[in-house]
Amino acid sequence: MAINRSLLRGLLVSLCCFSALAQADIHRSHAMAMHGSPKYPAGFEHLDYVNPEAPKGGKLRRHVIGTFDSLNPFVPKGTAAAGIGSLVYDTLTTRAEDEPFTQYGLLAETIEWPEDRSWVRFHLNPKATFSDGKPVQASDVVWTFNTLINDGAPFYSFYYSGVDHVTADDEHTVTFHFKPGDNRELALIIGQLPVLPEHVWKTRKFTSAGLEKPIGSGPYSVGNVDTGKQITFQRRKDYWAKDLPIMRGRNNFDTVSFDYFLDDTVALQAFKRGDYDWRFEVSSKNWATSYKGPAFDQGKLVKEEVPHSNPAGMQGIVYNLRNPLFQNVALREAMTYALDFEWSNANLFYGQYNRTRSYFQNSDMAATGLPTEAELELLEPLRDDIPERVFTESYEPPKSDGSGRPRANLARAQTLLKKAGYQIREGQLHSPDGTPVSFQIMLHQPAFERILLPFARNLKALGIDAQVVKVDTSQYVERIRNFNFDMVVSSFAQSSSPGNEQLEYWGSDAAEDPSSRNIIGIQNPAVDTLVDAIVTATTRDQLITACRALDRVLQWNFYVIPNWYADHHRLSYRSRLKHPSLPEYVGIDGAIDTWWDSNAQ
Repeated sequence: MAINRSLLRGLLVSLCCFSALAQADIHRSHAMAMHGSPKYPAGFEHLDYVNPEAPKGGKLRRHVIGTFDSLNPFVPKGTAAAGIGSLVYDTLTTRAEDEPFTQYGLLAETIEWPEDRSWVRFHLNPKATFSDGKPVQASDVVWTFNTLINDGAPFYSFYYSGVDHVTADDEHTVTFHFKPGDNRELALIIGQLPVLPEHVWKTRKFTSAGLEKPIGSGPYSVGNVDTGKQITFQRRKDYWAKDLPIMRGRNNFDTVSFDYFLDDTVALQAFKRGDYDWRFEVSSKNWATSYKGPAFDQGKLVKEEVPHSNPAGMQGIVYNLRNPLFQNVALREAMTYALDFEWSNANLFYGQYNRTRSYFQNSDMAATGLPTEAELELLEPLRDDIPERVFTESYEPPKSDGSGRPRANLARAQTLLKKAGYQIREGQLHSPDGTPVSFQIMLHQPAFERILLPFARNLKALGIDAQVVKVDTSQYVERIRNFNFDMVVSSFAQSSSPGNEQLEYWGSDAAEDPSSRNIIGIQNPAVDTLVDAIVTATTRDQLITACRALDRVLQWNFYVIPNWYADHHRLSYRSRLKHPSLPEYVGIDGAIDTWWDSNAQ
């Protein structure tokens, strides 16, 4: 049969062009940015916000409120010791804190992905080893992922729900294949996967909350353990990644320990006494009144406010919608008028806070004014499933006269309740179906009693019986896991690049899964649609628009009673501890892995 040489030549040329085009669509890099390009190019020397010459040595002693009975942070059983996840286990990639969302290779030497991000491939660093000297291999990554999905905490199955399957292509190459969709963040958050040693867990029961010392590939190993009271980590001198650019100037302390306390008042006194070294303060009263005395006057202790550009997220008094009482949005809105923030800020917080109004507070993702045209493109198709005020009003939490007994606000609340069919009989408010409005507000931090008791008193003026109930930390954790509460004070942290975690916060599926972070119990199809818009955003502008649209829907459904926020972190520490200029998106731990002990010089 004669061959048409001209046709054959044309086919070969076309195939070569197609192959070249396909290769051009494949990215291979040391880092991956959610939007745009990484700040640090290939071959960079170190992160801008570290001191590459920071001395190694010394100690860092921290504290935790509560207790622990496990060294396995990956399962829902037990309470894991602080520091296990971040100090003992390396991840495939790690994040820089001076840009919104970029992952740089750690266990992975290079990252590979197509333009549509339908899969991501990690080429492991052949130098990567676990603390027992065994190499980190692709089979460890595959085993870790499948084990966490099947037997780990529910968080993992939600967070990585878009992964179809994972394959070990060779000893040092692993590929994650994604389900159909447009979840562009998934390629980055897969890199946050901690990698566990398969060979170690073959002889251990993964699902148990055990106290066997773990084997990891991270910069520290577990040292002394006093169950429930203290855990100490030892810096690994043989840490395989210590000279990587992404790790220079980090993990400088020879030992890092966590002391456990059952009460924060006791913990604060222990800090001033010298029992531990570093403290992140959450109480405005403590910050204003307790961080003083000889140790501060003599310069032994430092008190510092560190500004940041992190989204503050939402802290609030949270309704559990699984309680039928709270299914009525009129009751939820009315109760917001009983919280007198202005009085609390002046009399309890020493004027240190601003009122939170957004789920993305302190960021460009917070909704303000009325919806933009871009937001309306997302909101209009959902009009039948969202409050009309989303389109007509800009949400603001109620303001009061600061008296502590906001009569005008309580009168407004009474009007809302009466209009919705609520009635007061013998001093007790009853719902339209005759159920007494009575519930508990559960907390485990005594400091919040001074805020919640005046709130409960104002609710009493509305005929609402709200009992503030304090439980110990272990009971609190267990009840939260099982959604066994009426109301709690909780927070929903936000990053500078929201994504898959929104499914855990607000997604309908998460509401039915014990231990998920949808403690509110939201099951709202409009919310699900807007969360999907966040996850699939391909540009920063699209992400901002989707976050603002979701913000409005959450605001006007009154799922929480917003609390307050500060645009800085409050840190106090021993003067021997030093830190570099901290990054713009520094977390609540003050980028502690970049600090050092000056006595080590």
